[in-house]
Amino acid sequence: MEIGEILQRHGFGFKKKYGQNFLTDGNLLRAIVSDAGVGEDTVVLEIGAGAGALTRALAERAKRVLSFEIDRTLRPVLAETLAGCENAEIVFRDFSRCDLAALEKELGEYVVVANLPYYITTPVVMRFVEEAQNCRGITVMVQEEVAERFAAQAGSPAYGAVTAAIARRGTCEITRKVPRTMFVPRPNVDSAVVRILFEEDRLPVKDPAKYRAVVRAAFVSRRKTLENNLMQAFGLSRVQARAVLAEEGVPEGARGETLTPEQFASLADRLSELLP
Repeated sequence: MEIGEILQRHGFGFKKKYGQNFLTDGNLLRAIVSDAGVGEDTVVLEIGAGAGALTRALAERAKRVLSFEIDRTLRPVLAETLAGCENAEIVFRDFSRCDLAALEKELGEYVVVANLPYYITTPVVMRFVEEAQNCRGITVMVQEEVAERFAAQAGSPAYGAVTAAIARRGTCEITRKVPRTMFVPRPNVDSAVVRILFEEDRLPVKDPAKYRAVVRAAFVSRRKTLENNLMQAFGLSRVQARAVLAEEGVPEGARGETLTPEQFASLADRLSELLP
């Protein structure tokens, strides 16, 4: 199947507003499906079907593929590229506007696999991290810089609030790097495939909202100490903030990026007891 010829035949024009950069290499597509651990019993949710190349590769291995696509002009293209894929369904809607809870009731257990447009990468991933109940994992192609941020270790320059948020729900690894030359049209940056595996009670906390608030506070101003950021975010006095951090074994003058997700969880639990 030559995706370029199909797109040309249907008069398709790439739309920058949708961040459309399609993958066409069969070996790479099959590798992504393999990275995601998709098998004959797997239900897959895809965000951004594009020209359907990844959708078809997923359908060849999965039990069911439900794919969202915002660009309705791709309808005739997808009708051709997915011909014969009876287990693949395309929903022409903006995924960000869908009711995730209702969707999960329909899907049961599922995994997310997608070549995500760069402009929606973090919001989409964070939506599953914060809201999903039945999602068992996310395998997505993202901008390489974002991939490094997702999988960063505490203390590294790439480590931040999104890293700690993901770590509360699961483990994250970069499974492969993908050069910009593999896309049509070619983007200005390289990409990487990231796999997030959700684990039940991986990092149990008393109040997930408090954990999120602590993480946000820690990184709201990276130049400030954690002590100062906690004072500003939670209205603590300096004595209170210093005492809480001392009890958690955090050195005076430490910044947020030095704390592991486990330390954030412990700190959040302590603040849950201290604050209403």
